[in-house]
Amino acid sequence: MIRIGHGYDLHRLVEGRALMLGGIRIDHSRGLLGHSDGDVVLHAVCDAILGALAIGDIGQHFPDSDERFRGVASSELVRDVARLMRDEGWQVSNLDITVCAEQPRLAPHRLTMRTRIAELLAVPVTCVSIKAKTNEGVDAIGRGEAIAATVVVLLGDVTRAS
Repeated sequence: MIRIGHGYDLHRLVEGRALMLGGIRIDHSRGLLGHSDGDVVLHAVCDAILGALAIGDIGQHFPDSDERFRGVASSELVRDVARLMRDEGWQVSNLDITVCAEQPRLAPHRLTMRTRIAELLAVPVTCVSIKAKTNEGVDAIGRGEAIAATVVVLLGDVTRAS
């Protein structure tokens, strides 16, 4: 058995915050606004896995009305979602991530992000793909006002693995 999930997230870029993407800090003049650290990549990863499990979304599990999650590292959210996934008898077979941002350039950080995400999900780095795209100057992302991420995940049933 397999399950497929899709995740999406977008946050505005603001002054005075560190830029966290894919579980790593990236040197940039602005960071992502959010109740947590605003890591759109990890938020989309959470939503993709939760969707594949058909157990809601990141807002249901980690609501921004809950002060326990104010400023939390999104890596902690991924760890919690990964624990839920394993408890349900599933594991990540493949994770495909697309990050949409005009700046900063993400190519130099791609392997580090893949490695960190693989570590959080306890899978080989070869199970995690990251692509970076721009929006060619179109909309909030294209104007450098926001960053977005989309994720597709394929989960495998570990109870049926041979």
